[in-house]
Amino acid sequence: MALLGTGRRRALALPVGLALTASLGFLPTAAATAAPAEETSASVVSTAGPKLSYVVNVKSGAQTAKDVKKAIAKAGGTIVIAYDQIGVIVVHSQNPDFGTSIRKVRGVVSAGATRTAPLSAATDTAIESGRPLTAEEARKAAGRAEAGEDPLEPLQWSLPAIKADQAHKKTLGSKKVTVAVIDTGVDDTHPDLAPNFDRKASANCVTGKPETTEGSWRPAPGESDHGTHVAGTIAAAKNGIGVTGVAPGVKVSGIKVSTTAGFFYTEAVVCGFIWAAEKGVEVTNNSYYVDPWLFACKNDPDQKALVEAVTRATRYAESKGAVNVAAAGNDALDLAAEELTDPTSPNDTTPTTRYINPKECVDVPTQLPGVVTTSSLGAKGLKASYSNYGNGVVDISAPGGDRTAYQTPGAPATDGRILSTTVDGKYNYKAGTSMASPHVAGVVALIKSKHPKASPAAVKALLNAQADDAKCTNPYDINGDGTVDAVCEGGKSKNGFYGHGVADALDAVRR
Repeated sequence: MALLGTGRRRALALPVGLALTASLGFLPTAAATAAPAEETSASVVSTAGPKLSYVVNVKSGAQTAKDVKKAIAKAGGTIVIAYDQIGVIVVHSQNPDFGTSIRKVRGVVSAGATRTAPLSAATDTAIESGRPLTAEEARKAAGRAEAGEDPLEPLQWSLPAIKADQAHKKTLGSKKVTVAVIDTGVDDTHPDLAPNFDRKASANCVTGKPETTEGSWRPAPGESDHGTHVAGTIAAAKNGIGVTGVAPGVKVSGIKVSTTAGFFYTEAVVCGFIWAAEKGVEVTNNSYYVDPWLFACKNDPDQKALVEAVTRATRYAESKGAVNVAAAGNDALDLAAEELTDPTSPNDTTPTTRYINPKECVDVPTQLPGVVTTSSLGAKGLKASYSNYGNGVVDISAPGGDRTAYQTPGAPATDGRILSTTVDGKYNYKAGTSMASPHVAGVVALIKSKHPKASPAAVKALLNAQADDAKCTNPYDINGDGTVDAVCEGGKSKNGFYGHGVADALDAVRR
C-alpha cells in the first residue's frame, strides 16, 4: 500500500511517524436489481483476458436499461448488480474488448474498467496502525479530566479547536441522525462505538453488492483500523470511557468499501453511497480516494466512466437527504493549479508519471459536485504540512493533526495527531485529512440535529456561514527551513488553505 509522501494512501490518513500517507440528467425511478439469468449468460466472445470489474452507465429509461443488459451478456459480461436508481450497472468480464464493445451500444453513456489488476489480485497488504496510546498517557489524562469529561478527553486538543467541548454543554446531538462511515470497516464492538452504532445502516459493499450479515461491516483481523478511528472522531459516546466524538449523541454506521488489500474501487464506493441513501442517513464521511487513479481523467474512456458512476451515486445520496463530506488529500498539492503531476497511478499494477490537467482530471470523491472538501489543520491552527489545498476547491477546514514538531498542542495534550478509537477496544493516534473530514462530518451531524428538516444545501450553507474565518498563512514555511512550502490564495472569508474557515461546533448547536 503506497504511503503518502512517496505515493498516496487510499485511506487519507498518516501512519505513525507521519509518513505522508455536472449534472448527469438521470432521473432515478427504480431500485437496484440483480439481473435475470438470461441477461447474464455470455455469448461466444473472447474470454482470454483477466477477469475485470466494470461500471456501465446508461441513459434514463427502463427499456434502455433492459436493452443494455442484454448487450452486456452478448459482449461477455456477467452482471453483478444493477443500480437502476442511478443507471449504473456493475459487470464482470474476461473479454478484453468488453469496454470497447459495450461503449458502442445505444443507451450506454460511458463504461470502463474499475481497476487495472485482475479481480483475484491482492498486491497491497500494508496496514496502518497508528501510534498506540500508552498506559501512562491514559493514566495522566484521566487525572486531568474535569467533571463531565471522558477520561481521554484532555488529550483531544481537536475538540476545543472547533469548540466541540462547548457545544457538548448544550447538546450531544440527536439519535435520529446517522453518519455513515464509508471506509475500511468499523469495529462496532468497541465500547466507545457500540452505544451509538446503527446496524441497519451498515453493510459490506466491497464486491459492489451490499452484504448485511452480522459483522460484515467490521475490518477483518489484520485489516486497517482506519474506519474505526474515523467513526470515533465523529460519534464516540460520552459515556465515561475513553474518548469523546464531535457529535457523541448521534448514530454512526459502517459501510465497508475497501478490499483486504486496501483498495477502494468504484463499484464498492457506488454501493456505499447507494446503501447510505436507501437507509436515509443524514451524513456520509469519505476519507479516501477511489482507486486506482489518484486523479481520474474524464478524457480517458475508462476513467470517465468511473467519475460518472460515483458522481451519480453522490448526487443520489444528496437527493435522499445526505450531506457528503470528504478529505481533500495528503499530497500537499494545490488542486487549483494549472497542471499537476501524478506519479502513483494506476496504483494496483504499475504506476507511471502523468502530467494532468485539473480541469479534466479530478480527485474522486472529494472534487465531485456537491461534496464538502475538507483540508486539514495542525494543533496551532495552520494548514497541516501534508494537506492538499486550492482556492475554489477547499470548502472548509478542521483539525487533522500534523507532526508534533511542526505544530505542538497545548498541555495536557502532547501529541500533534488525533486520538481516537481503534480495533479491539483500544485507542491510537493518526493524522491526515482523513482525520479532518470526520470532524466536519460531526459538525454537520450537529447542524442536522439542530435543524432536522434542513435540506443538504441548507445544511452546507450553515456549515460555511458558521465557520470561523481563517486568513491566509503567507509566507507558509511549516518546517521553518526558510523555504516557502505552499502559497495560499484568497481572502479572509474564503481561501485555498482553509476554505470558508474552520468548522464551528458551537455555532452548529446554538444557531
